[in-house]
Amino acid sequence: MAPPKSSPAASNVVHTLWKAYSGQTSDRLKFIDAFLVFLMLSGIAQFLYCVLVTDYPFNAFLAGFSSNVGQFVLTASLRSQVNPENKNEFKEVSPERYMTLYCGRS
Repeated sequence: MAPPKSSPAASNVVHTLWKAYSGQTSDRLKFIDAFLVFLMLSGIAQFLYCVLVTDYPFNAFLAGFSSNVGQFVLTASLRSQVNPENKNEFKEVSPERYMTLYCGRS
């Protein structure tokens, strides 16, 4: 049985979604999204290395992977706070507070 081919409607949906994302999303949110993608790929790479190559220093894997997951969660929270569509749910986040929350600087 031959695998199903990608329909033109599916590629049209992806193209429409990408066009709406790139046209309506601010540069700040795009930057945060790019960092989220990097964290996700980094976590996948760590997990695959542990499964496929070795898990010898398992504590090092746990530390690296859990810090990666934690950073992803904190960054996703930051993204929801700086998203202009969520203004009624969060107070405005000033650049100083943004740096304090995200980078730990005071």
